[in-house]
Formats: sequence, C-alpha cells, structure tokens
Amino acid sequence: MNDLSIRTALTIAGSDSGGGAGLQADIKAFQANGVYGMSVVTTVTAQNTLGVQAAYDLPVEIITAQIDAVAEDFAIHAVKTGMLSSAAIINAVADGIERHKLGPVVVDPVIVSTSGHMLLKLDAVDTLKARMLPLADLLTPNTHEAGVLAGFPVGTLGDARRAAEAILSMGPTAVLVKGGHLKGEADAVDVLTDSEGEAFFRAERIETNDTHGTGCTYASAIAANFAKGYDLRDAIQRAKAYLTEAIRHSLKIGQGRGPTNPFWFLEGNEAVPALD
Repeated sequence: MNDLSIRTALTIAGSDSGGGAGLQADIKAFQANGVYGMSVVTTVTAQNTLGVQAAYDLPVEIITAQIDAVAEDFAIHAVKTGMLSSAAIINAVADGIERHKLGPVVVDPVIVSTSGHMLLKLDAVDTLKARMLPLADLLTPNTHEAGVLAGFPVGTLGDARRAAEAILSMGPTAVLVKGGHLKGEADAVDVLTDSEGEAFFRAERIETNDTHGTGCTYASAIAANFAKGYDLRDAIQRAKAYLTEAIRHSLKIGQGRGPTNPFWFLEGNEAVPALD
C-alpha cells in the first residue's frame, strides 16, 4: 500500500553522464525539495561540463514500458518532462501521460543545450507544440526556446512578455519564460502568463559561468512544489528562491561550465556519520 504522506515526482528526460543536467539534476532537485524522485530515461547522452559529445535515443517501446512500470506501481504527484528529442518519443510520452492521467505536468521544452548542441530534431518542433503543450500545466522555455516556439527572437523583457502570450495560445495552462539572459535587466526576471494574467518573478543575477543544469533544476523544483500541494505562483516563487541559492553555491568542477549545487544547504553539515 502506498504511503500517501510521501510525495513523489517523475522526470521523463535524457540522461547526463556528467550529472549536472538532465534526469540526474531533476532527481537531485526533487529530493532537495522534499519529494521522492523517479525517472523515465528517453535519451542517453555522452556529456560533461564542456558539452554534449554524443546522444542515443532509447526505443519508444522501452520508454513506454518505463512509464507504465512506474505509473502502475507508484502514486505520482507531479511530472516534469525534459529532453524529448524526436516526434516518436514525444508521441510516446504524451500517450503515456494521457493513458495514466498523470499530472500536474511541468514541460521544459528542451531544444538546444547551453553549449549549442541541438537536443530536439527540428522536424519534431511541430509535434512538441501539438502533443506536449496542451498537456502542460506549466511550460518553462528559456529565451531561445520561447523564440523558437513563438516564431520571433526573444531578447528583452517586452519580447518575453509577447512570447509568453503567443505560446499560451498554443494550449498550455501557463507559460513561464525564463529571463536569466534578458538584455537591459539588472535582475534575473521570469515572466509568467496564465488565465489570471501576468506575473514577474525577480531574483538577484549572480555572475558565474557555472550554471549547467539551471533549467532542469528550476523546472524540477517547481514540479516538486506542485507535488507538495503549492499553487502555481507559490511553487514558482519557492523554486526561484531555491535555484538562486543553487547558482550562488554552484560547483566549480570539470573543465567547462560547472553545475548548480542542488544540495547547497548541506554545505558544512555533517549529516552523514562517519563509518570508521
């Protein structure tokens, strides 16, 4: 029997062998925000802090089997989707979410990695719009992804506001355009648009190159807060505050862009007793 006091979240995403992004970052963010994390692997990447060197999509039958296995055994209180690199994978994931009536769903429309590696085949963008956007309780594009979806470049806060409105008309319940790189803004400001109107979420802009996995971490933290019962705006605000500190305490590991620190609050805390 499931213990209903244990809140859970499921990530459906690609694997990052470097551990800084993808489903590895998702599960860390789930656990750090107080929920039990589960995963469905869509793509295996050869990846490190320098970028993505190779990627292999799993067969859709295996992806479907993973979704069914998890959904048939566990209570799932929120879902976060990440790298869905082909039309076939998008369709399989959308079918699984619909079949098991999973949600709420946070869709991170992963299109291009920070290093510039294409993570979504261009011919799959229309499938993403048709299948995943209508399933999204919240869509979390960065400025580049918002531009691809909206059909125009997003560089300023005004652009982000227009893009959020345009994308909302495509079917998601809410759209959060992440504005960490918007021009002319002193803060890192994100724009939310939904049926209640518009809201802005601001936080200190932290100067660091070690930001690998920020999008994954942010979307997963929002999903975790959904799983715990917080409403949209509270979930975003809590996740934004968590992400800001994860960036502030980012990890300088590897030779390239280091990852955020999902467990920044444990620094200096000897929570695990020594075994010797």
